[in-house]
Amino acid sequence: MKFDQPAGTNPIDRQTVIGQPVDRIDGPLKTAGQARYAYEQHDVAPGQLYGVIVGAAIGYGRLLDIDTDRARAAPGVVTVVTARNAGRLGKGEFYAALPLVSDVVSHYHQAVAVVVANTYEQARDAARLVAVRYDRQAGAFDLKSAHFPDEPPSSSPDTDIGDFDAAFAGSAVTVNEVYETPDQSHAMMEPHATVATWNAGKLTIWTAMQIVSWGMRDLSRIFDLPESDIRIITPYVGGGFGGKASVLSDAVLAAAASRQCGRPVKIALERSLMFNNTSHRPATRQRVRIGADRSGRIQAIGHETWSGNLVGGPAERSTIPTASLYAGANRLMRTRLARLDLPEGNAMRAPGEAPGLMAFEVAMDELAEKLGLDPVELRLRNDTDVDPTSGKRFSTRRFADCLRIGAERFGWGRRNSVPASVIDGDELVGLGVASAIRGNNVTDSAVRVRLQASGRLIVETDMTDIGTGSYTIIGQTAAEMLGLPLDQVDVRLGDSTFPRASGSLGQRGANSATSGTYAACQLLRDTLCAAAGADPARSEFREGHLVHDGRRIPLQSLVTGREVVAEDGIEFDQARGGLAHQTFGAHFCEVRINRFTGEVRVPRMLAVCAAGRILNPKTARSQVIGAMTMGLGGALMESLAVDLRLGYFVNHDLATYEVPVHADIIEQDVIFLDDLDPHSSPMKAKGVSELGISGVAAAVANAIYNASGARVRQYPVTIEKIYPHLPV
Repeated sequence: MKFDQPAGTNPIDRQTVIGQPVDRIDGPLKTAGQARYAYEQHDVAPGQLYGVIVGAAIGYGRLLDIDTDRARAAPGVVTVVTARNAGRLGKGEFYAALPLVSDVVSHYHQAVAVVVANTYEQARDAARLVAVRYDRQAGAFDLKSAHFPDEPPSSSPDTDIGDFDAAFAGSAVTVNEVYETPDQSHAMMEPHATVATWNAGKLTIWTAMQIVSWGMRDLSRIFDLPESDIRIITPYVGGGFGGKASVLSDAVLAAAASRQCGRPVKIALERSLMFNNTSHRPATRQRVRIGADRSGRIQAIGHETWSGNLVGGPAERSTIPTASLYAGANRLMRTRLARLDLPEGNAMRAPGEAPGLMAFEVAMDELAEKLGLDPVELRLRNDTDVDPTSGKRFSTRRFADCLRIGAERFGWGRRNSVPASVIDGDELVGLGVASAIRGNNVTDSAVRVRLQASGRLIVETDMTDIGTGSYTIIGQTAAEMLGLPLDQVDVRLGDSTFPRASGSLGQRGANSATSGTYAACQLLRDTLCAAAGADPARSEFREGHLVHDGRRIPLQSLVTGREVVAEDGIEFDQARGGLAHQTFGAHFCEVRINRFTGEVRVPRMLAVCAAGRILNPKTARSQVIGAMTMGLGGALMESLAVDLRLGYFVNHDLATYEVPVHADIIEQDVIFLDDLDPHSSPMKAKGVSELGISGVAAAVANAIYNASGARVRQYPVTIEKIYPHLPV
């Protein structure tokens, strides 16, 4: 099914199942411990061995020699895989880092070997016996002293609209500040894990992965196999946040080890390896310049961002939200990327928007203060119906409503604009706000549906569920389309033998995968109508029946043989109607700061989201409050500490890399606006999971300033940065 025209009225609009706060259908399995994740696939292949990765002990240099004799002689050890005996290993497309060192060590904890044994304990103990000699060389580990080329990376060309320099120089009120965001880790609950086995030259892996099609492509390149000889199975993923987009060292080395020893091999990365061996959100240095007239109308917007990565790795495109959020005729945006020999920087929840808004939305707060203007009002005055960079009209844009409704609900009118002026006992109280924007991306997605003679509907697609509720909203879509109760729908996900879907990344999964389900179910509806001799345009599906011209035909009666099968997908028009597609929101935060110690507490947070049709308010709310919590971590605590001598992240475990929990926030609230978008998809939906984090950290930082007068431009905003500014 091609989606090249705005969606009209369709069965999804009934919202008898879609749009309802349905409990997650995989919830009972997960709460009972019966939803098996990658490392728990103990019985899928007999005779499984255990692999433990040996990570490089230097940040940059050459690998001179590996002595594996003692490890091979250890009890239970079957083999030790190194670049010398691993066989050909090519390179995938998504990740820049190589999964196994052959000569040059490009980052700390890059795998140099994997020890395979009969038990995990045997493999772990033998891994400590592998002796490695290195030629440690000086690497580039410090963003502040990195060399930046004059040219932008190919994926982030410079933007020059109007005459920024003249407009900025002529502005009545200006902000010109530098902001810094640190390296951050995904720190997902489930470690990267894989079980791999070969059979007659064909590879099967059970793994934790977000996009099955990317994994198929990358495994094909790495092992020089046709995709038809590869199968990926990933039914449940315990958190990804972009860190499990495609195959990493666990999958590649489990497959390489299995190929060598002829038995299935399972590998789970130890927590200490996850921080340096995989990817992370890279640190940024950002300069923001904004010029406005006395009324607060923005005349000039300048946003420059610097980040570093391994050779071939992407830049952190922090200017992305600046391109579309506010009006302003004169605009300058620059992205620069330096080579750093740290672990790879790559996608982490809302790449670009999350770190970009951490800087830009604080700059907007600073501009509001200089203007003597309320921060909400400043943002409203610079609203626009047209994307100021592309010139395209937005498909929908309820940004102003997010601000107005949020301000009313949060009690923003009670905010005192004078910093450090509200005291409640031993606490300074402040309120902060920040805008949110995140692209509404879509990807072609396909689905197969099977209506069985029993009346049950089976839905199959390689879409993944990374804890977001994919099983549920796909099931809801199918139930709505066929007029079935949800408990008559079985959803099967995460298997490369199923039709190819978008996967879970970039806030595109829900809208894309349910649109694919819509397409397949529409084809099934047409097939059933043909079997009944009914006109599809005058037929309805409800309560397990096809209803046509007063007839109520049980769907089961239209199944000839065992089942009726339909397979189709959604193909999105690349032009997408010539419109700009974004989601919008506003975040509000209250902080309380101990006026003697500088300790921060967050009693209230509110997110208001305009993100198309909300397919399931319960699962969507869970996504947003989780994202808000993650944003709080970015504001107050999350930072990977770089050892600038040795080139690694020192705090590479959950004992020293602190992450927030929901209990750190007393009250979280989410408001979803009615924002059906017929230009987005047949579902009239958008994405919401990354909108929930975009802008959160800035709202917290702005609230801290309002409470204490501490304007901190280097995240995280920790006690030692607040304390010197506390009023005496």
